[in-house]
Amino acid sequence: MPASKKVIERFTKLLPRFQQIVKNARDRDVNESDTVVIISDIFADILGYDKYLEVTREFAIKGTFCDLAVKINDKIQFIIEVKAVGIELKDQHIKQACDYGANQGVQWVVLTNGIDWKVYRIRFEQPIGFDMVYQFKLPDINLKSENDIDLLFTLSKEGLSSNSREVYYEKIQSVNRFMVGNIMLREEILSVVRKELKKIAVGIKVEIPEIENIILHSVFKREIIEGEEAEVAKKRISKFYKKVNIPAKKAPVNKQLEVNTSAEVNKPTEETPDDSSFEAVEDSAMFNSNPQ
Repeated sequence: MPASKKVIERFTKLLPRFQQIVKNARDRDVNESDTVVIISDIFADILGYDKYLEVTREFAIKGTFCDLAVKINDKIQFIIEVKAVGIELKDQHIKQACDYGANQGVQWVVLTNGIDWKVYRIRFEQPIGFDMVYQFKLPDINLKSENDIDLLFTLSKEGLSSNSREVYYEKIQSVNRFMVGNIMLREEILSVVRKELKKIAVGIKVEIPEIENIILHSVFKREIIEGEEAEVAKKRISKFYKKVNIPAKKAPVNKQLEVNTSAEVNKPTEETPDDSSFEAVEDSAMFNSNPQ
């Protein structure tokens, strides 16, 4: 659900004030304790939680404490790990925050220093995993941007009641470079590309394996088709098409093309593409404040 007019009015009224507060705190290099106070106020004033009933400080987790937790109807909704405003958020901080969430059985975790905000969703599997759903810099949030409003809304109390965080997570899991890339390699899509190319180059013979080879080696970045996230996308796409009884099709292999392509790739000329050819396309910042 989109943010209501009332919520947007609250954002508009209070966000500029806190954008200046965190900038001043950074300039003064305030400590972690003071940063926690600022974050607590942001959750109360901007995001709409009751500061005294729903935002808990130093929440105990198995013999240790996280900085803040948002608790609604006796259920923890967010674990919030805070670092001093002048400290850069690093991998060990991410692990610490997500460990807190995993140990408490809380799926959503926020890591922030007031300036930088990173929102994670934990996957309770073996081994425990987590995904960064999005990140943003509070001073850079622009309320004229619908996407920036969505980022704040998913953290807000109103967004929580409308399940917006799960909807947002589902969107970035479904609409990203890995999903789009692997859908493009299905035979149905390659056939459409072939049809359009034949319209442009009338009388020229174009085969599907040739198009697939161009996309794999000259259009895509390697990470789109290789690695953990690419495999997740492939499995999800395959599962969907099996569910709707459309078997996944593999482009037919053209043996002659394979031989010619192999010879061409290995030909020692200045035009021979090396591994950098996989980097031909600039990647979009999917998981940044416009999810990475």
